[in-house]
Amino acid sequence: MPHREKLAWMTLLLIAVTYGPYFAHVVISPPAPGVLPNLPQLWLLALAAGGNGVLHILGRIALRVGAPEDARAPADERDRDIQRRSSMVAYYVMMVGMMLVGMVMPFTTSGWELVNAGLLAIVLAEITQNGLAAWSYRRSAA
Repeated sequence: MPHREKLAWMTLLLIAVTYGPYFAHVVISPPAPGVLPNLPQLWLLALAAGGNGVLHILGRIALRVGAPEDARAPADERDRDIQRRSSMVAYYVMMVGMMLVGMVMPFTTSGWELVNAGLLAIVLAEITQNGLAAWSYRRSAA
């Protein structure tokens, strides 16, 4: 399995592990409307984002230690093509989400609903990019 495919799978797993519980909590018990900032909600968001970042760094280190020659290999034409295509689709996913958050939702909602919708757009874009990359690597390997 190519190093960049491993990174894509790792990122998908870490998104599920960190942001999955965060969004499950938001759906099950939405933040109470009221005066901002809602510090418990902010703490959960920081825990999810910080946890994702720390786990991602540790995962990259583990992959690099496990296969240093793969990690140092420059991106070839296939890698660049997969990155370009997956980033292009993910960009449109994020732009649609951000247009909803920035141009539609402010007329009907505010506060943590906007924050969580914006975060969801970013997370969906990351899932799209890494999911398409992993799928493209699997497709080209077959």
